Parts: sequence; structure tokens; C-alpha cells
Amino acid sequence: MAQFAIIGLGNFGHYLALNLARKGHEVLAIDSQGDKVDAIRDDVTQAVVADATDPEPLRQLGLTAADATVVCIGSDMSKSILAVLNLREIGCRRVMAMAISEPHGRVLQRVGAVEVFFPERDLAESLAEKLHNPNMLEYLPFIEGYGIIELTPPEEFIGKSLKDLDLINRFGVQVLAIKEMVPDRMNLIPTAGFVVKDSDLLILLGPSDFLEGLQKARKGKKN
Repeated sequence: MAQFAIIGLGNFGHYLALNLARKGHEVLAIDSQGDKVDAIRDDVTQAVVADATDPEPLRQLGLTAADATVVCIGSDMSKSILAVLNLREIGCRRVMAMAISEPHGRVLQRVGAVEVFFPERDLAESLAEKLHNPNMLEYLPFIEGYGIIELTPPEEFIGKSLKDLDLINRFGVQVLAIKEMVPDRMNLIPTAGFVVKDSDLLILLGPSDFLEGLQKARKGKKN
């Protein structure tokens, strides 16, 4: 069980705090507005009304003991930047922050956020990938130009071993895991001899344009 502090209880912060609490973690939820704190008080370990632009209440709350502190103040850039700066100055180990634009994200990193995320952009990118590639069930941006993809195996994968598919050399894709439905089990870092079945789910790490390369390879075979 880890300890997390969530600062800013708008929609994103509220649901982040709820989900972490439901997974059994200790969650301290913080917002400057009492109604937002009251709305989550019964669902987290502790909920507090505090202004994150003032370092003193953050220090008094003992946030330096948290495994991670997540700043989810997206509507007011100046407040989110000041909150990150205050958290770093009081000695918080891992500060993450939500950004609403690329410039906002760059400033957050400059003042000490170790990780910056863009919820609307990331969700839009994931949905676009799902709509564009029907075989893909899930897409999670990883680093610039790369993503983690959950994929139902294309027809040409079925009945072939990972060695025969040679995805790492053909497409620069690493197979992280394969979820078998029959029998129900997860294979982490499967061996080269694993033979792909039509009921399997492939979890892959690779370039964001991997599926485009796969589609081109399919067209090449047809020609």
C-alpha cells in the first residue's frame, strides 16, 4: 500500500483519488474549495481544504512522506506552477502534474515536476488510434514516438511463433506480454517459441506508427 496526495479535485483529480483509494492506497485529497473536499471525504483516507499556492499548509500536512504527489490543477496555470514549486521546495520526492498545453508542461518541468501528463491530449490520441486501427483494443502513450498497444492478433499472426513473426526486427516492436483467454493466464515476456492463437491478446511496446507499418506489409504481400 502506497501513500498518495492529490491536489486539485476537479473531475480528473476527483476520479484519480477515488481509483487510488479503491485500489487500497492511502490517499490525501486536497482542494481550496470546501464543496469539492466534502464530495470525496468519505471515499479517501483524508480530505483537506488547503491552498497549494501557500507552502505552509503543504508542509503541515506532511506531504514529504507521500510516495507521489499529483497536482491536478488544470484550469489555472499560475496556481499549478506555484503548487509544484512549493512542493519541491518543501522536499516532496515525486511531484507529478497535469498540463493543459505544451508551454504549460514545459514550465511545470522547469519548476520541478518529474512527470507531466496531458489527459485530454492522451485520451484523444488513444481514441484516434482505436478508431483508426480496428485490431487495437487499447493504446497508451509511452514516450515521444512510442506507445504501449493492446492488440488482437491480425490473421497473419495466428498459428505463428513469435520467432517466426520477428516483430522486433520487422517493426521495432517488443512483446511485453500475451494474455491467453484459453486457458486464462498472462504470459509476461513470452519466449520466442510462443505460438499466437486467435483468442490471444498481445501487449506490445513499440513505435506509434507500428500499425501503419503492419498495414503496409499486408498490402505488400497482396501485391
